[in-house]
Amino acid sequence: MAPQHETRKAAAEKAVSGDASEGESLDVSARLLAWYDAHHRDLPWRVTPGAFSRGARPDPYRIWLSEVMLQQTTVEAVKAYFRTFVEKWPTVEALAAAPAEDVMKAWAGLGYYSRARNLKACADLVARQGGRFPDTEAGLRELPGIGAYTAAAIAAIAFDRPAAVIDGNVERVISRLYSIETPLDEAKPEIRALVEKLVPQKRPGDFAQAMMDLGATICTPRRPRCMLCPVREDCSAILSGDPERFPVRLPKDDKPLRRGAAFVAQRDDGAILLRKRPDKGLLGGMTEVPTTAWTARIDGATTPDAAPFPADWRRAGRIGHVFTHFALELEVFYAHIKGDVPDGHFWSLAHEISGEALPTVMKKVIEAAIPGATKKRPH
Repeated sequence: MAPQHETRKAAAEKAVSGDASEGESLDVSARLLAWYDAHHRDLPWRVTPGAFSRGARPDPYRIWLSEVMLQQTTVEAVKAYFRTFVEKWPTVEALAAAPAEDVMKAWAGLGYYSRARNLKACADLVARQGGRFPDTEAGLRELPGIGAYTAAAIAAIAFDRPAAVIDGNVERVISRLYSIETPLDEAKPEIRALVEKLVPQKRPGDFAQAMMDLGATICTPRRPRCMLCPVREDCSAILSGDPERFPVRLPKDDKPLRRGAAFVAQRDDGAILLRKRPDKGLLGGMTEVPTTAWTARIDGATTPDAAPFPADWRRAGRIGHVFTHFALELEVFYAHIKGDVPDGHFWSLAHEISGEALPTVMKKVIEAAIPGATKKRPH
């Protein structure tokens, strides 16, 4: 009889080659669902198996909202934002009726601000179409800001469609389960094919959430808790003794460093001078203090003589911020000014700053010049 580890490795190789039986895939799925029933995370947008058995059903609006927020953002960071949104706008019609500026303010700090613009555009369209989201992947893909992953997640979780939901957690689980040696960027079609074989016809939404929970809590990037994994008997990477090696990644290029300057102007009553960024492009539609003309591709000026208006500017520090494709370093200057507001700018009172649509990089700038200024304070 072949040793057990060779049998498990052969089973993994069969799955990768497409020769795994339907029964083997269903066995993995069934054990994963049983684990999810007992160990699922309680999340504010989720209908748990127990709640489902008592008659609760997923709300497509809440699932859509959470999935858009979760794109490239952690669950812990999203929870508070999600609760704020559903308290302010409990339905897609309510979100559609909200001023775009209020939506951007509520989103401030969550990052990737094109998501907020698409969120509002999608809500507007769904509300015009009667407030009902399409219940298929193809229909969901027609909506603003909904790509392949988000469409699959909404279809599976909100509408129980057997869709292959693949995020970073799922890629990691599948890469380890089948010891995929192909670098991750090239392995995505292979991973998709394997997930499609595992998706059960019954409870595909719970299966999708189980896969994500497994990656988030057990099959973690560092120090995975393999002894607690419900599918460890099928995991080929455990045989290698180094599951952290998967998924295989090519070396990353260093992010380019861009430089510029930012100018924090304050009035006698503590108000801070702000302006709105153009709706298109990086941080589109968000609020900022005046800065020099840095972009993802070019540096901006870094000296006080590049300020948009004359003042007694003094250096207040330097901040760094990392975007998806580049790092940014800004020299921060501060001045106390009086007089008229320059064209295109406005004053935000001290108690209003925390509610402005300030991206994180701008909060860092203001805090460098006026510590505590962006923290919520009583009127």
